Amino acid sequence: MSNETQSAAIFPDLLELCQKVIPTLGSVLESARLGIAAKVMVGGRVSGKAVEENQFAAHGLSWFATYVESLRQLSGWAENLNYKGQFGEMEQLILQIAFGEYLCQLEGGISMSQGEVVRAHDLGIEGNSAFTDANVVALSKGNTDVARKRLVELMIERDGVAVFGATGLDDEYEMIRDQFRRFSDEKVVPFAHEWHLKDELIPMKILEEMGDMGVFGLTIPEEYGGFGMSKTAMCVVSEELSRGYIGVGSLGTRSEIAAELILCGGTEAQKNEWLPKIAAAETLPTAVFTEPNTGSDLGSLRTRAVLENDEYTVTGNKTWITHAARTDVMTMLVRTDPSTDNYSGLSMFLAEKPRGTEVNPFPAEGMSGGEIEVLGYRGMKEYELGFDGFKVKAKNLLGGIEGQGFKQLMQTFESARIQTAARAIGVAQCAMEMGMKYAIDRKQFGKSLIEFPRTYSKLAMMAVEIMITRQLSYFAAREKDNSRRCDLEAGMAKLLGARVAWMCADNSLQIHGGNGFALEYPISRVLCDARILNIFEGAAEIQAQVIVRRVLETGRN
Repeated sequence: MSNETQSAAIFPDLLELCQKVIPTLGSVLESARLGIAAKVMVGGRVSGKAVEENQFAAHGLSWFATYVESLRQLSGWAENLNYKGQFGEMEQLILQIAFGEYLCQLEGGISMSQGEVVRAHDLGIEGNSAFTDANVVALSKGNTDVARKRLVELMIERDGVAVFGATGLDDEYEMIRDQFRRFSDEKVVPFAHEWHLKDELIPMKILEEMGDMGVFGLTIPEEYGGFGMSKTAMCVVSEELSRGYIGVGSLGTRSEIAAELILCGGTEAQKNEWLPKIAAAETLPTAVFTEPNTGSDLGSLRTRAVLENDEYTVTGNKTWITHAARTDVMTMLVRTDPSTDNYSGLSMFLAEKPRGTEVNPFPAEGMSGGEIEVLGYRGMKEYELGFDGFKVKAKNLLGGIEGQGFKQLMQTFESARIQTAARAIGVAQCAMEMGMKYAIDRKQFGKSLIEFPRTYSKLAMMAVEIMITRQLSYFAAREKDNSRRCDLEAGMAKLLGARVAWMCADNSLQIHGGNGFALEYPISRVLCDARILNIFEGAAEIQAQVIVRRVLETGRN
């Protein structure tokens, strides 16, 4: 690109403009909310049937609310940086481009997925006066070619930094980031693609080193052998590990879910027995929830557990169980009340099992399994499991009371979805870095690819949307750290993060051209890995369902 510094036409009153626009967006969101509420609320309550009948518009409201919250958090990020004296040119460009792009999409149409664009008329807000507000009109012009080009020039100057743009986090978190970035660069990045191509399990040595670094006990309280760190720290660690390889970043998810289940629903004896082992990586957990033909409909689970003396006997089938062979305990959701066909009859168990080997992956009596071959997300492997007479100790019923399983599981979704948003950020960051390096090195028609407008524009939007998702995820983490309900915020972060990861991977592969389609290039792996993020931990449609219910119930704007 040209060495000449161009004016990016940054608004002199950018921060003030952003502050003024946020309440204006809140008012138009409220108009959309009231319009959807009139269609789907009956007697002051959200009607599931009505939401289904108006699903496109209802889920569109979720995306609209997510965009508004994203801009609110990004504006807060900018204000914080300005207060600290860290609001430099790169950060100003990110803010300007973000508001410019998202404001245009809020009026013109938001892509919920490929081929599904929700527009203002779907939400009954076409012609809303907010879209002609002088501040909105001014900011909506901020995503210019000049701004994108200048942002990428700055990115090239800072090539090799951990993050393009200050995150706004304290130095403690950035020290954590540096530590895990070095680990990923040294121990993961050089080998990840080979693990993927050979469909190999991540070596135990990596798990052991992660255990020594405290990954599996990061948020477990110190009294139970953990580090007692915040969910924000979990985000930073997950970002950097997933930037190296999503499988490595996802190893911590197993422990995060198990620890959260035990902390929220376990007895004191169960906490004392299991949490120190999980924190020290002595015990590797896996989550065993999903069944064939149920997907997200957990209320229809059929796997049974029958109490006989001091043991439960488990019979049934589970599927899409990640890292099932090489783990020591399964957080298992099963039906203990055969008279029910809904959530009320479900219970959660801490089901012990012997750790499998490559030769004999499932040595436990009454348990069998087979691998599910997948496009990506391969480092832990996916399995179908069968249980026929499998025994679980009665003392391992989580909380010691039957029928609490679904409630216990719901308590973990906030943390799991925040962590998944962080994994998405890591995957997106990885894709952006690969695309940027290739665009700099690859010469076409006498110059580097990065000098072409549609190439640097792709990279600029990657950097911008990664920062948007990062700030939305950190916001959700702070809410969780402050013991506030955050299923709405976590759902928003996961919803947007998954889309951004896919966008970054797809555009980075496009920058690679034909080479990106070759298996030898790591971006082909990243594309496959990115695709799963919109499916697990609640598919995009499930996230939208959660968000719209909460928006309608709370009237949040």
